[in-house]
Amino acid sequence: AGMNGTAIENFVCVIFNVSFMNCTWHVGRTASGDTQYFLYWKTSKKEDYTGCQNYIKDNCGRHTGCRFQNVTIENKRAYFLVNGSRSGKNIQ
Repeated sequence: AGMNGTAIENFVCVIFNVSFMNCTWHVGRTASGDTQYFLYWKTSKKEDYTGCQNYIKDNCGRHTGCRFQNVTIENKRAYFLVNGSRSGKNIQ
């Protein structure tokens, strides 16, 4: 669902210094300036998602990444969810 080209692109997460994780992405090619994205993650299917508390923003104020602290991934798996909205219209 949603307008083509509004989904994020090039989603990447990097863990560094053992317990810090930065996740970044590019705004969709056709995403308008009022499009906003939200990142959630968890380390097992049984857990609840945790939302980002420290977003990286572009010049339009859109979220283009997140900085996480105190990250622990014990089973070498993580699950990520990015959703978003824009002026009452769906994005991909």
